[in-house]
Amino acid sequence: MKIGVYVCHCGINIAANVDVKAVAEYAKTLPNVVVAKDYVFMCSDPGQDLIKEDVEELGLDRVVVASCSPRMHEPTFRKAVQTKGMNAFLFEQANIREHCSWVHEDRESGTEKAKALVSAAVAKAALLKPLEVMEADVEPSALVVGGGIAGIHAAIDSANAGYKTYLLERDPSLGGHVAEMCKIFPNMDRAACLLIPKMTEVATHPNISVLTYSELIDVGGFIGNFDLKIKKKPRYVDPEKCTACGECAKVCPVKTDDGKAAIDMPYPFAVPRTYTINPELCLRFQEGEGDCSKCKDACPEGAVDFEQTEEEQELKIGAIVVATGYDEFDASLKPELRYDMY
Repeated sequence: MKIGVYVCHCGINIAANVDVKAVAEYAKTLPNVVVAKDYVFMCSDPGQDLIKEDVEELGLDRVVVASCSPRMHEPTFRKAVQTKGMNAFLFEQANIREHCSWVHEDRESGTEKAKALVSAAVAKAALLKPLEVMEADVEPSALVVGGGIAGIHAAIDSANAGYKTYLLERDPSLGGHVAEMCKIFPNMDRAACLLIPKMTEVATHPNISVLTYSELIDVGGFIGNFDLKIKKKPRYVDPEKCTACGECAKVCPVKTDDGKAAIDMPYPFAVPRTYTINPELCLRFQEGEGDCSKCKDACPEGAVDFEQTEEEQELKIGAIVVATGYDEFDASLKPELRYDMY
């Protein structure tokens, strides 16, 4: 294998805080490197010609350029090696401008870091494989993970752009932390007044499918063509039949410290507006507690279904948006803020 290394001065952008010639000399000692040169502007036509000549005359297998960010000139150098028959993906670029010169004032430390980046780039180049650019159809759909206010907005934006959108939430209802709040800073608007219209819009949007009480368990495929597996947990209540009358919760013998029953709806404006049985609380699912069916007997619509089981759903998705939210800060860890007093 023959690797060529080319170190750019970028005028003084790199040369000011990196000893470019020392980096080039160091590169000559690296495995598989047969030529190492430095030039004032590698991206210029003369700089590219240096690379092209060596690819042709020395039969280089790989090319490494230590210069600016690949976001700026990687396409430039890939085209240069392609003109001499080298696969564009056998080129590697080390960023010694943004990562070295522009962040280090000490020339010695900047130079040592540049050497390390060049060494890494050479090692990576030796492992590169020729690739082929291909076109693939993209699934015109999106999955938004997280049904809080951020996920709701993302789903609406995606759906309004014309894409089929799935909104995934692991809890029984959309809303996230905002649904638990009373008022919102800075105008002290009521959280429900801001959230309910958005939740209603999501629930009724023709391009949005809401998947609550569900979790993403596997992601395969690639960008534009993801293969997903989603686990849908049993509610033990049929949302199509439930009218949210609350008769089931009234007769439930289980009550938590905050007054919640084992069969409950998170809040009056929940989406979907249906009750869910918590198997960790429900007596029917506790060993040795009998076969309680009071909620089922009380339901006028026959919506309670203890036979429901966990389901898996497979989807093909083009894009995934992660909006999984945050955890609330435990203010007791900051006693100086006096949260225990106010």
